[in-house]
Amino acid sequence: MNSLVPLPVVLPLVVCGLTLFIGPRLRWLHRLITVGVLAAVVAVDVILLVEADRTGPLVVHLGDFGPPLGVTLVADRLAALMLLVSGAVTFIVLIYAMSQGMADREERAPIAVFHPAYLVLVAGVSLTFLAGDLVNLYVGFEIMLMASFVLLTVGATEPRVRAGSTYVVVSLVSSLVFLCGIAVTYAAAGTVNFAQLAQRMPELPLGVRTLAEVLLLTVFGVKAAAFPVAAWLPDSYPTAPAPVTAVFAGLLTKVGVYSMIRADTLFFPGNRLSGVLMAVAFASMIIGILGAVAQTDLKRLLSFTLVSHIGFMLYGLALGSRGGIGGAIVYTAHHITVQTTLFLAAGLLEKRYGTTELTRLGGTLRSAPLLAALWFVPAMNLAGIPPLSGFLGKLGLMRAGAAAGGVWSYTLLAAAAVTSLLTLYVMAKVWNLVFWRAAPAQPPSEDDVLEESDDSDSAPEESGGGGLSAATAVCVRTTMRVPRVMTAATAAAVILGLSYTLLATPLTGLADRSAAELLSRTPYVEAVLNQ
Repeated sequence: MNSLVPLPVVLPLVVCGLTLFIGPRLRWLHRLITVGVLAAVVAVDVILLVEADRTGPLVVHLGDFGPPLGVTLVADRLAALMLLVSGAVTFIVLIYAMSQGMADREERAPIAVFHPAYLVLVAGVSLTFLAGDLVNLYVGFEIMLMASFVLLTVGATEPRVRAGSTYVVVSLVSSLVFLCGIAVTYAAAGTVNFAQLAQRMPELPLGVRTLAEVLLLTVFGVKAAAFPVAAWLPDSYPTAPAPVTAVFAGLLTKVGVYSMIRADTLFFPGNRLSGVLMAVAFASMIIGILGAVAQTDLKRLLSFTLVSHIGFMLYGLALGSRGGIGGAIVYTAHHITVQTTLFLAAGLLEKRYGTTELTRLGGTLRSAPLLAALWFVPAMNLAGIPPLSGFLGKLGLMRAGAAAGGVWSYTLLAAAAVTSLLTLYVMAKVWNLVFWRAAPAQPPSEDDVLEESDDSDSAPEESGGGGLSAATAVCVRTTMRVPRVMTAATAAAVILGLSYTLLATPLTGLADRSAAELLSRTPYVEAVLNQ
């Protein structure tokens, strides 16, 4: 089964190369190939998770060169779980995107760039989860950066290019810091291989270890959008097309969380920076959710909730216990799916009504009850309403926090409770404004009034004095039909999120075994060095 480990990286890259040779007239072939390869990646991810849980970490030294010279890929329980969740989410988002037509009917895109860029993004995400050394983790980040910039700026509109530029500048600066961290680590330990670093890091002087840890956790904190290095996210994500925003919000920040969990448990045992991590978790929770409360645009609101709920994962990591890390793993898997689903639902609203501005929406419960249901379920899941997976993840984290004790731990318990209540308030606010209240009257623009006048002059007999007002005409024009496949893809994401509740016992058991494996470090080190 070890031979399957490189496939989540290799398959998308190979197929990406093939799609570049397919002309624009064969876009149906783009769709067919991309769907097929992502379905194959999900199947491989399932096998890897089952085998990693049954036999331990699966290791491949590419080119048969062992550490420290060779490229090592490792699929342990944590990596395999993240691969499977990300594979399922990217598959669902691809179906959504193809139905929306952004990949095929974007007038400003000179070539079919969406499918190759999307496949490169999937390969980059997979490489970050499987990387067995710092250099290839860096390469995975850079692959994601290149693909992300293309996807963020699809269409080359001014807001997208501006937001994409901000994202790229922040990412390049963090990449520079990452290179500095790699240089410090290699100079001190003589290797960048994860297993060897696990053996050598505890022997280094305290100052060197602290410097390396601060550099690496800072980089991963930027990727995860943890406060205070999260200001770039609310300005970058909302301008992108809905499928791109959904997969970015669900996945890319969790790559940073995954890297923090991996580095802190494998390289820097002892949890020496737990106080700093708890402070960051506290600030992320509170400031993020307060930012969400203040928003009137749905996408920006969801972006701030994303920052806020990163704090829950960092809380589990800061605890450093088996229960805390296990809870963080469960919550990470949950949040990938639920946050993606909420952005997909927001995309349905934008597709139907042409806006995500809360003050301009209303009456959706009556006009689109299915869309209301597709929003309501993940919204309650994010808020942590029992017995949904959001509640289970938060319960595990809070139990671990209560068991740990201490001022910081109890402070984070209170912050988690407040954040959950404010999340519920924010979701209730959206429900009231968008779905429950009557649709607000929209004043017509000058163009709409002129168009209405032209229509009434050309066909007065049709209006007959009882025709539509200009404001009503605006509402009719801005209500679009949502493709059924987009709705079905969103429903599939909702079902995937609900499956975590139905499979709560296996999921929490797997997370607990993953946490035990991470904290012991021995299974990972032995699997890599004895391969």
